[in-house]
Amino acid sequence: MGISGFEPSFLVGIDAIREAHGTRLAALVGRRLTGLALVRFAEDGEWFADCPVVLDFDGIQAELCHWKLDELSIGWDTIDTAAMITGWEWSEFTPEWSRSDKRLEPFVDQELREVTLLDWRPSGPDLAAGTVAVEFVFDAGRLRIANGLDENCIEVDAAQSANVRHRLGR
Repeated sequence: MGISGFEPSFLVGIDAIREAHGTRLAALVGRRLTGLALVRFAEDGEWFADCPVVLDFDGIQAELCHWKLDELSIGWDTIDTAAMITGWEWSEFTPEWSRSDKRLEPFVDQELREVTLLDWRPSGPDLAAGTVAVEFVFDAGRLRIANGLDENCIEVDAAQSANVRHRLGR
């Protein structure tokens, strides 16, 4: 993707994600969301949802990226959002880091109250069954980085009832 420092390690399933990242995600509780970064196209400002969502919690950077139908990579302090994104000569669009997003603005400068992993378990057959979202709970509401079926999806409303909640930490 040409993103400096981004070397994803994709995991599948709630158990693998909780084992690899549960402790570090839980340790974010009590910290403030002090910044964010998303990749947008310079030409039209559209969010490129295939790239990682970077959330800065008082100097600890969580880097979330969904891929395929069920894979999630969570990185820690590896992506350099100050560096230019390179390697896009084949595209007519120019990706660049953006540090604002209207959906995320209400959460900036808010203290993180809880982190939950959500495991999508619908009652019937569903291609997305087993996908995992990471939910961050603030006084201002809930922010989820979910799998949009081969890309990231940002959700700020109430989670659907088919999600099984796995609260981390405290």
